[in-house]
Amino acid sequence: MVNLLTGPKGSGKTQQMIDLANEASKTSNGNVVLIKKSHRDTISVDFSVRAICMADYTDITNLDEFVGFLYGMVAGNHDIESIFIDGILKQADISLENLPKFIEKLKKISAADNIQFFISISAKNDDITGIDLTDCKILN
Repeated sequence: MVNLLTGPKGSGKTQQMIDLANEASKTSNGNVVLIKKSHRDTISVDFSVRAICMADYTDITNLDEFVGFLYGMVAGNHDIESIFIDGILKQADISLENLPKFIEKLKKISAADNIQFFISISAKNDDITGIDLTDCKILN
């Protein structure tokens, strides 16, 4: 399942993602991962959540490399139950135009490895087009 959290910039999505990740870590039997662009706002992330800062991985510059990064993470740790990606439009070259392709790749990973994805998108629902919402849930 791919869960989408949408809204304009500054609407509190990052804190919602952190809260969701913290809550998932309390109820999860496996690992919870939070991927952010920077180290900013990570002080409130629970110690049990694996926080990853993409600014530390500057060679990941496009959608395929980002997806490869996710596959590598999953291959290296079969205990991951949830992956939270904050501000997906700030990651690599992911944009509203190639977001449908990215979501399809996440759905494949989710189905194959039984991982819940939570993605925050700085855009209104009306601006997000072309996504097949099968196996997706819009959280707001």
